[in-house]
Amino acid sequence: MPLTVLTLPSKRKIGRFDVFEELLESLKENSIQLKEGDVLVISTKYISNSQGRLLDLDQVKVSKKGFEISKKFQMKPEMSEVVLRETDKIFGGITGFVITSSENIMAPNGGIDKSNAKKNQVILYPKNPFLVAEQLRRNIFLKFLIHVGVILVDSRLMPGRVGTSGIAISCGGIEPVLDMRSKKDLEGNPLKVTFQAVIDNIATIANHKMGEGDESKPFAIVRDSEAKLTDRKINSSEMAISADQCIYVRGLTNA
Repeated sequence: MPLTVLTLPSKRKIGRFDVFEELLESLKENSIQLKEGDVLVISTKYISNSQGRLLDLDQVKVSKKGFEISKKFQMKPEMSEVVLRETDKIFGGITGFVITSSENIMAPNGGIDKSNAKKNQVILYPKNPFLVAEQLRRNIFLKFLIHVGVILVDSRLMPGRVGTSGIAISCGGIEPVLDMRSKKDLEGNPLKVTFQAVIDNIATIANHKMGEGDESKPFAIVRDSEAKLTDRKINSSEMAISADQCIYVRGLTNA
């Protein structure tokens, strides 16, 4: 069966709301049903909005360290302070941007976004993204008695590439990577270090259809992906590596 992607438009919400209830409403309005084996992809911004993870920069009190980062990278002090609070490590940066890591997810400015937010507001990453994905997976099973995977997707600049791609921030009910080691390539050579980033691949496919602007399509259903679903809990260490294991970070550090 060919892989298909079904996007679900949804009304823009203001204030906290229940994502599962909005999903049910969106499925009903678009006359679409979830099926066994589907992968549901949801925008992280939509999850963040549901949690009230919007912050007014005018209300941010800047620390000494925040001012230091602001001066070094020529950023607005309030933005520097928020980045400092929301990340575990700052590697460096350029004018207006710092490269950060939070729970081993690397991103410019800690993934903090100004798009789709009011003036002088920013949207932060969701709280407990793996718990959110797992709870949605369970709610779907209890409601429809079907097994689905859930992925929370964000868009990200990739090293050396023009434009953004989708990246999975968390997942539930789906094996995040496929271990290809011991399999053979076209020449019959055994693969030694290859892992296929299943959820990132699906996230990119879905993100392409969901859009980046005013489309208001926070949900996408990826059908017949052939991804392996699971009932076990997934944790962040299964889909991200530390900076000292990343070839880009290590290579640039040692340059």
